[in-house]
Parts: sequence; structure tokens; C-alpha cells
Amino acid sequence: MQDLLRRYGPGLTFMMGLLVAFWLLMLVIVPNITLFEQSFRPYLPVVEIGGPRDTYSLNNYLKVFDGKVEKSFLGFAFTIPVHVYTFSLTIFYSMLVTVICFLMAYPLAYYLAKIVNPKSLPTLLLLLFIPLWVSEVLRAFAWWIILAFKGPLNALLQGIGLIEDPIRWTNMGYAGVVIGLVYTYVLFMLFPVYNAIQSLDSNQIEAAEDLGAPWWKIHWRIVLPHAKPGIASGSVMVFMLSAGSLLVPSILGSTTSQWFTQTIDQWFKDALDWNTASAYAFLLLLVCTLFVTLAMWVFRVKLSDIAK
Repeated sequence: MQDLLRRYGPGLTFMMGLLVAFWLLMLVIVPNITLFEQSFRPYLPVVEIGGPRDTYSLNNYLKVFDGKVEKSFLGFAFTIPVHVYTFSLTIFYSMLVTVICFLMAYPLAYYLAKIVNPKSLPTLLLLLFIPLWVSEVLRAFAWWIILAFKGPLNALLQGIGLIEDPIRWTNMGYAGVVIGLVYTYVLFMLFPVYNAIQSLDSNQIEAAEDLGAPWWKIHWRIVLPHAKPGIASGSVMVFMLSAGSLLVPSILGSTTSQWFTQTIDQWFKDALDWNTASAYAFLLLLVCTLFVTLAMWVFRVKLSDIAK
């Protein structure tokens, strides 16, 4: 606070603090508290709101267990609530997107941090930032065109002889959604990992090479442990953004790839039941938070490490 006062003066510092407080209070805290309170109340006609039927309960949250769907796995048939099934697939594919983003981002982050010529680094970073200048909607529609039945991807694969007939990529379950989410959020994994690796003393890598350590052991014993906070930070962001995404699953999803946020959106817009939609939204937030907390505990990463 003293640094802000010294740099900007009391008037400008007070104005910035007031704007931040207004943003947090009116655009984050109050709406979420309102939705949380509404999630425990039933969906009633306007004339009955505040009446004897307008009581608090967990009925909206328990609706997630309504409706059954028959599925089979490894030859075993079972029934599962349809919304629980949708939620489980959302969590699973969000984890898959996170893993793919890490596998793509880690080599590039190491290259940018330890190998590339420092004079070329600003240009490369600028090229990586360019996709973020384009709206997420436009990027999703661009991938919809690329993955179309008569799109560029099928034309390319047919041209080089890998496939004979065009493939309906957007009808292959969650394939289009995973591709779109990876492209949209991979940079949120890249930059935290890059920042973590950049702070690693290169002398440690050179010492390990001089002692004859193979490249995989250098990464396993030196680079990855040092980059663990950046990996955790990127994983949290990619996972939460993927699980909460709505535009990409809506545009690139198939008829069988229902995302849980689409279910919430249907409660909001189609059923006009904001109470149940609020309950589903907080269920998604709660379970994702618990999942991230468990992952941090398993990998022994503290929240303070991620904040750094």
C-alpha cells in the first residue's frame, strides 16, 4: 500500500481501490451470494414467491440425481443419473484437456526458457499471444470450419493419402470439444510453466549434463520438480476453464457430447428455472474446487506456490 501511495498519490490510489472494491462487491460477491441463496429456493410462479411454498431445501441440488440412463463399461451394464453421467464426462474430458495441454506446453516452455536465442524470444512470445487477440467465439467457429465434413482438415488428409473418405470429426463424440478446448487454453498452461522454468539456474542443467545424466533424468530430477508450481498453476487454470467452458462445447460438440455447462445453460434459458441452474452451477464449482484441492494435496503443491 505504501508503494502505491508513493507512486500514484493518495487520490489516485483511493480511486483505484474504490474501483476494485466495487468490481469485487457488485460484480462478483453480490451476484454469487444471490445465486447461492436462490439455489435453495423452489422455482415458483411470481405470485407464490414469498408464500408458504417458498421455503429453503436441497431439492434443487437433488435434481441432479433425477432421470436414469443405461450405460455399459467393459461389458458391465449399469444405470446412472443422466446429469451425473454428463458431469462425470465433463470432469474426465477436462482432465484429458489438461494433460494434453501440459504435454504440448512443457517442451515449448523449456525451449523458450532455456534454448531459444534471447533476441528471438520477444518475437516468438508475440506470435504466441496473437491467438488471444481473437475472440473465443471466432476461434471456435474457425475450428468448426476446419473440422467440417468438407473442411480443410479432411481435404489435407485426403490430399496426402492418409484417408480415403472424409471424416465427420464433429460427430465423433467429444473429439471436437477436446480439440477446441486444447487450442483455446493451451497458452494458460504454457506461460506459467515457462515462467517457472525460466527461473531455474541453467548451471544445474549443465552440471547434470557434465556428470553424464541422460536428458530424461535431467527433466525428471531437476526441471520438473522446479517447475511444479508453474505446472500446478497452469493445470488449475486449464482444468477450471475447460470444465466451465460453454462456447466451445456448444459450437464444436456433437449430438452425444453434452457438457455440464450446457445443462446449466438449458436450465437458465430454456426452462427459465434459475433456482435449479444456480444449484447446478454451485455443484460444478464445489466439485471442481474439491478436485483441484485433492490434486494439489497429491502433488504436494501449496496454494502459496501457485500464487508465486
